[in-house]
Amino acid sequence: MAIKTIDMNLLAEMSGSLFESVAILAKRSRQISKNTKSELDDKLAYFEGFEQELEDPRFQEEQARVSLEYETGLEATERAIEEMIQGDIYFRKKGDETLLSSEPGV
Repeated sequence: MAIKTIDMNLLAEMSGSLFESVAILAKRSRQISKNTKSELDDKLAYFEGFEQELEDPRFQEEQARVSLEYETGLEATERAIEEMIQGDIYFRKKGDETLLSSEPGV
């Protein structure tokens, strides 16, 4: 994973506080990770009933391709940061009824 710089002031501006932004990103990252794991488990569950076919190299290649697809994708934290910067995460402060967008200046 390559190191990418992030404008911390931009993240702080989005929620009003850097600490709130980090908490929002952590929660969204956990959601993404949970969804990704669930998707991977569903796709790999397809291969469970085929004991004899698991010896077949084509079957093993397909299973490896599915696993590799998820391993080479973006990390959950990276995806959460990108979503926040693009304004795709909506959040609200506790006790506040209005939804806040992660878009700066909105």
